[in-house]
Amino acid sequence: MTVRSVAQILEELAPLDHSEDFDNVGLLVGDSSMEVSGILVTLDTLEIVVDEAIAKDCNLIVSFHPIIFGGLKKITGKNYVERTVLKAIRNNIAIYAIHTALDNSFNGVNAKICEVLGLINNEILIPKKDTIRKLTTYVPVAEAEKLKKKLFEAGAGNIGNYSHCSFTLKGTGSYKAGENSNPTIGEIGKTHFERETMVHVTYLKSSERNVLDALMTNHPYEEVAYEVYSLENRNQQIGMGMIGELEEAMPETSFLKHLKKTMKAQVVRHSNLRDSPVKKVAVLGGSGAFAIGAAKAAGADVFVTADVKYHQFYEAENKMVIADIGHFETEQFTKNLLVDYLTKKIPNFAIRLSESITNPIKYF
Repeated sequence: MTVRSVAQILEELAPLDHSEDFDNVGLLVGDSSMEVSGILVTLDTLEIVVDEAIAKDCNLIVSFHPIIFGGLKKITGKNYVERTVLKAIRNNIAIYAIHTALDNSFNGVNAKICEVLGLINNEILIPKKDTIRKLTTYVPVAEAEKLKKKLFEAGAGNIGNYSHCSFTLKGTGSYKAGENSNPTIGEIGKTHFERETMVHVTYLKSSERNVLDALMTNHPYEEVAYEVYSLENRNQQIGMGMIGELEEAMPETSFLKHLKKTMKAQVVRHSNLRDSPVKKVAVLGGSGAFAIGAAKAAGADVFVTADVKYHQFYEAENKMVIADIGHFETEQFTKNLLVDYLTKKIPNFAIRLSESITNPIKYF
């Protein structure tokens, strides 16, 4: 099992193409071809985490947050970032960060919060744009089903809980083979007319390489005519935040007590209570104040997130309650999610949950 192999497994859950543009995800330190002796999963990669990896014979750290976020012009050990990177390099430990790729995953950070809070009927709060592509190609009628099968195998044709989705239309194509061509059907110098099937399939942007490789490999023509479009459709399976429902509505104070207990929060900072029952709950792990408007628009009774500034609490406008439980607290169960996922995918491998306490915020 190499670092690259583990990365590929992680990217089935959270493709790096789904991360935000500002982020720094993927393999940050190390050689992708290195054989992995053990995996340590953590929320943050700090020096103490590297020490823990050394002690537990783990040469790959899978971290939620990236230790390298801005550019590093020097690595001299003058701050905690440089010291952590230096220690990892000296001890031949690779560091892989997943961050907003997992934030945007339907089964990622926010799904875990929903699970802990006991929410059901969960949906993406802010569906991500520019993740869906559409492929149109033209193939002889007799070859259409074979080509479609190969496109499906490459990841095309998946819409929500449905697979093998396509649309076809029959018509007549024409072409004239040039002097240096080698036509599969037809003759050089003569215009050929062929009964063809026009095939439409959609696919995720992250699958584009595989889909186009399948098209080129399995299409019978020497020159493949195809078109790729970027769709405006918002992806209901990828995006920031989630909104779900409690099985039974509860009073606001009861919900806040439930929130504090289940999320192991030291304190809950919240906006004005409305004296209304809580049924619909929106969540966004980490710094989620940018989604206050989306949570209100979705009809949330409470929006659970972190890092809300003073004036941003006013934005609740008595239409919902904003509950800030802390950055670490909203994301703390993420490493459990990753350990469970990797254990199912590679059950006979050493995968450890980091015991290092990396929350930089203490409460008095």
